[in-house]
Amino acid sequence: MAAVFRGLKAAQIATIGNLKLPSYINCRSFASSPILQNDSKWQEWRQKSDPTKEPHSRMLSDKGVIYTLHTHNIRPDSVDNYLTNYEETVKLLNSKSNLQLELVGSWTVTAGDIDQALHLWRYNDGYGSVDRTQIELSKDKAYQQLFKEGGKYVRSRYLQYLLAFSYWPNPTKREDSNIYEIRSYRLNAGGMIEWGNNWAKAINFRRHNNEPFGGFFSQIGRLYNVHHIWCYKSLHARMETRESAWRSPGWDRCVAHTVPIIRETHSRILSPTNFSPTK
Repeated sequence: MAAVFRGLKAAQIATIGNLKLPSYINCRSFASSPILQNDSKWQEWRQKSDPTKEPHSRMLSDKGVIYTLHTHNIRPDSVDNYLTNYEETVKLLNSKSNLQLELVGSWTVTAGDIDQALHLWRYNDGYGSVDRTQIELSKDKAYQQLFKEGGKYVRSRYLQYLLAFSYWPNPTKREDSNIYEIRSYRLNAGGMIEWGNNWAKAINFRRHNNEPFGGFFSQIGRLYNVHHIWCYKSLHARMETRESAWRSPGWDRCVAHTVPIIRETHSRILSPTNFSPTK
């Protein structure tokens, strides 16, 4: 065993109980478990996740769809004006049939970063539709006026381009009344493939009551960022479903193997806006 450790950096060592093993040995042990060997979807993911043969984004996502996540920090005295302005912006964009984009969800934060709004948009024809939309909107005076006016109501605006993980379900509209949670992770550089290998299995433990809404990773903006969006009926339902996952054999191992590659975790509870397509 001493020969195995020779030459390894401290960061490459993971602790399991009182035994220290190199992190790559942990991953192989996890991959050889009987539970995972019998999971066809996980095996399919493993077969295409060789980081030496494909760009990471192609292995992680098999969809030619681009998502944008807009994060707006609103001035506390301008929340109503901001929401009115953004609703008008959404109506304008929805009226343009030549644009290949749609609003997936629109939320305000109720726990976490208060006075913050998040808007998730989908471009259905890849970066080509992003380019065409930018050109179109740069010429649209009504849009430019709304964008300029909206700037009066915010302290800052941030835009991130995302791809959806291939093993997550596609975001679909929810009815009735729901709350959402966005859990954002900043990973170690190079950790995205390992994250995908583990979460391709872990997502199967979290499919209760149509709970998963969307899973994404960043392509432009802050890199090595992951966003998981979950849908719950209430905070109490959130507590129950999360506790249920911990009672499922295998969930603890998924968590144990992803924690070492996380540098930062950020959780926010979201409430849909009146004009959000998903409720």
